[in-house]
Amino acid sequence: MAEPVRARSDAAAELRVDGARLLDRLTDLAAVGAIDGGGVCRLALTEHDRDAREVVVAWMHDLGLDVHIDAIGNVIATRGGRRPDLAPVMCGSHIDSVRTGGKYDGTFGVLAGLEVIETLERAGISTDRAIAVAFFTDEEGARFPPDMLGSLVYAGGLDVETALDTIGIDGARLGDELARIGYGGPFPCPGPPPHAFVEVHVEQGPVLEAAGITIGAVTSVQGISWQEISVTGQSNHAGTTPMSMRHDAGHAAARIAVAVREVIAAVGRHQVGTVGSLRLQPDLVNVVAGRATLTVDLRNTDEAELRRAEELLADAVATIASDEHVEIESRSTARFEPVEFDERVIALVDDTARTLGYSVRRMPSGAGHDAQMLARVCPTGMIFVPSHKGLSHNVAEHTDPADLEAGANVLLHTLLALSTESALLDDADRGAPAQIGERES
Repeated sequence: MAEPVRARSDAAAELRVDGARLLDRLTDLAAVGAIDGGGVCRLALTEHDRDAREVVVAWMHDLGLDVHIDAIGNVIATRGGRRPDLAPVMCGSHIDSVRTGGKYDGTFGVLAGLEVIETLERAGISTDRAIAVAFFTDEEGARFPPDMLGSLVYAGGLDVETALDTIGIDGARLGDELARIGYGGPFPCPGPPPHAFVEVHVEQGPVLEAAGITIGAVTSVQGISWQEISVTGQSNHAGTTPMSMRHDAGHAAARIAVAVREVIAAVGRHQVGTVGSLRLQPDLVNVVAGRATLTVDLRNTDEAELRRAEELLADAVATIASDEHVEIESRSTARFEPVEFDERVIALVDDTARTLGYSVRRMPSGAGHDAQMLARVCPTGMIFVPSHKGLSHNVAEHTDPADLEAGANVLLHTLLALSTESALLDDADRGAPAQIGERES
């Protein structure tokens, strides 16, 4: 295993971000799509998502960055380096949200990247490699499944034509919505692999705060299995239909929801599962439901255990269909295996945090992130900062400003180390790789 890259020991080692400036940008962006309680609603490719894109792109231009938009709407802004023959180092995340999202989820990773760039610019510090800051389309998957869609396309895991034809929960076609908001860009997908990718993010869980730890050096991301389950029964009168003669889609759906919890208990360890959406038709108080649609989200850090959970749930669903005399169909809407991050990048994040005087813990991520898609094409790692009470995908999401600043400082020095490590390159990386946003010939 290669030795971890060490943070620089020259004058740049004293460099720190401006936490107040970072917080100002976070506050300004949170005003776009703001909802009651301090949260945001910026579903992908809606007007609020477009408006947020305009704000961030304007900041990118203000910093003199070279901004490119690709065919799926990913936005990549690059600060040039001394060695244009070397692949850039990339950071970033997303700015779309769930319907009742918090103001730090995703946006922190993008705006911390811009703060790193501004810090370097003001200090007059150049880097060998270019540094790119990206925000990826539809990370949440809350409107267009699957989640991490934009970064999946960037990394070549989903072809752009299929992605553009994705139909959202509101019946809209992704490609049409991308064109409508003016963010269908000219640059091809998949994009050129960066030298390395680092994403800083709020933890979205309680571990760091409970332990009194400032920085998480993320080691892996859980595997994710999303299913949409459709139950077809028979609508009938709620008062005149004997219980023994019902084909009750609502009751079958309720049994599936309970079965998810039973599967979790059976698999144990790190298995989690959620029924996050349940819709009944005709959705009337005095009518036996003739149709039910529900979603199941299964996650585990172990692929074998995740597969076992899927198998147990499938067995339970078959039993319920037979017992309740209904038809049940399951459709996979997202399936990603667990991802292990690059050990050298993990070690660099860990070492950098300690050098800067922050407490640090190595830990897995329970949530999916764009970084897990970039891990397909380059060395990748993540930096976590605490989430108050573990809340995220919630308007009450909060991270203390001091922790935001700490995470941005770790990102700064991690990127500095990666952007000056040309002496440690593999021979294959010594050529002239495509730069971010470069068109195919």
